[in-house]
Amino acid sequence: MKINTPHPWVTNVAEAKLIQTQLRTKVIAEDNLGAVNYVAGVDVGFENNYTTTKAAVAILTYPDLKLVEKTSACLPTTFPYIPGYLSFREIPAILAALEKVHLTPDLILCDGQGLAHPRRFGLACHLGVLLDLPTIGVAKSRFIGEHQEVSPEKGQWQPLIHEGETIGVVLRSRTNVKPIYISIGHRISLPTAIKYVMGCLTKYRLPETTRWADKLASTKKR
Repeated sequence: MKINTPHPWVTNVAEAKLIQTQLRTKVIAEDNLGAVNYVAGVDVGFENNYTTTKAAVAILTYPDLKLVEKTSACLPTTFPYIPGYLSFREIPAILAALEKVHLTPDLILCDGQGLAHPRRFGLACHLGVLLDLPTIGVAKSRFIGEHQEVSPEKGQWQPLIHEGETIGVVLRSRTNVKPIYISIGHRISLPTAIKYVMGCLTKYRLPETTRWADKLASTKKR
């Protein structure tokens, strides 16, 4: 997969915040995607006492969710762990892994936040804008926002609200199991994002895209 050269990867918060502020205006929060035949999951782990970032990519057919390609890449970790800036820590390795794949996915599900971010520019938004591909943030935990209790049945959801704005949904991906947090990344609307996340679920809490990428990434995560 061909990756265009992104912005320089900065190592301090002030420059990272400026890049987020500049790029968030490029996020497309409506459907701008064609037929989805291939979905990808990306995930990141860390090795060698967090000095090495390992990113993994798994590409599955859609809607039957058969694994057709997988790869990973390791790079030195150059950005510290600071909530709200994880894309600067993780995306360089994700891009290195994506450069190795032969298939270009039609949709990428990221293990992290998208619009559900203080500056509305989480990892899924950042990656989507850099690649100009549809992306969705699928997070295991809440970063910001409030929501009502979600009914225990699979498929039920509640809006995730922050400062009066709907920034995502809290989705029950498996009956009587902790929910997951869905937000758009780029070139997709929230209802369509919910549809595709549900389409990537089987009998587990996490989508198959995330489960495959998680297996390939390091088990040591932060």
